[in-house]
Amino acid sequence: MEKVFDSKDFAQADALPAWAEFVRDAVMPTDFRLVGTDTFRGSLTTASLGPVQLSTMAYSSFSSIRTPRLIRVSDPECIQLALVRSGPHIIEQNRRNAPARPGELLLFDSSRPFDSYADGEALLLQIPRSVLPLRGHRFDPVLARPLPGDRGTGRLLAEFLTRVARDGYERLRQDATRLGTVALDLAAAVLADHLDRAADLPADSRQHVLYLRITAFVQCHLGDPALTPGEVAAAHHISLRSLHRLFQQHGTSIGAWIRSRRLERCRRDLADPRKSRIPIHAIAARWGYPRPGDFTRAFRTAYGITPSDYREQEQRAGALGPWGGRQDRGSVCELAAGMTDSAGAFELGDVIEDRI
Repeated sequence: MEKVFDSKDFAQADALPAWAEFVRDAVMPTDFRLVGTDTFRGSLTTASLGPVQLSTMAYSSFSSIRTPRLIRVSDPECIQLALVRSGPHIIEQNRRNAPARPGELLLFDSSRPFDSYADGEALLLQIPRSVLPLRGHRFDPVLARPLPGDRGTGRLLAEFLTRVARDGYERLRQDATRLGTVALDLAAAVLADHLDRAADLPADSRQHVLYLRITAFVQCHLGDPALTPGEVAAAHHISLRSLHRLFQQHGTSIGAWIRSRRLERCRRDLADPRKSRIPIHAIAARWGYPRPGDFTRAFRTAYGITPSDYREQEQRAGALGPWGGRQDRGSVCELAAGMTDSAGAFELGDVIEDRI
């Protein structure tokens, strides 16, 4: 049976050989050597997410090399996409030397030799070329080249991987395949954008990534009461009819989706004890309801209780109650309850809903 989840810490003085063996089994054979220290410290967590594998890695200074001999010994024939989280990371492959900063993405190929230096933390997404929906394309233009992880599809991918890793792999077993499919679609879109090959993606992948882009955009603009489906469509250079059709494929409408996200944001703020002194009308206005009467009616229709009664109920209970939130959340959709970053982060549950 395939191992879904594995984790190991390395802290002893002679830990580098054990690290190398674990990386060989979990990722691919690579030769390692310490840089500027006699003691290696690190941790490595891997999770199989359907068609891909995600690893969380932290380490002290080391360099690594993958030689033609090691490639002949074992080659998973994968594209490796690393999200640098902290510390310097440099990789040399395809006659290109790429230093990557935290927040940037770095691509390299398991079937080609490389040299690298790393000190810090990274997330590593391992994608078999056989499942990547860009078959037949060469990735030379983007190998060992830092790619932005703070804008566009790169930001969607970076936020998605960060959220999956932060919420704990062990809780995600039942949703592993769906998570892997989302990661694969986003990674393929990132590569296609930088290779100018977006048109070569399968239609369903393009539609799914478009949906993710639009929902992330909406999440970032929920507080604007003037946000309309027409503005959303224009911002993504599609017709209003295409926008409605896209959301119909997910069993909803763009208007209903915006309303549900706004109400959910309000509900969470009302249940948050740290915001108990903020007036209800101020919370409603923050999330796009400038008229208190409209908000009260919408909230009562959605949850069967008025906003003031809900807040009072939650204050008495000292928890979030039957609509979920602070309980021990075992599924990805439940984990989504923690995605409250109004600066633009999208909700994990929104990302994977209806996605098989």
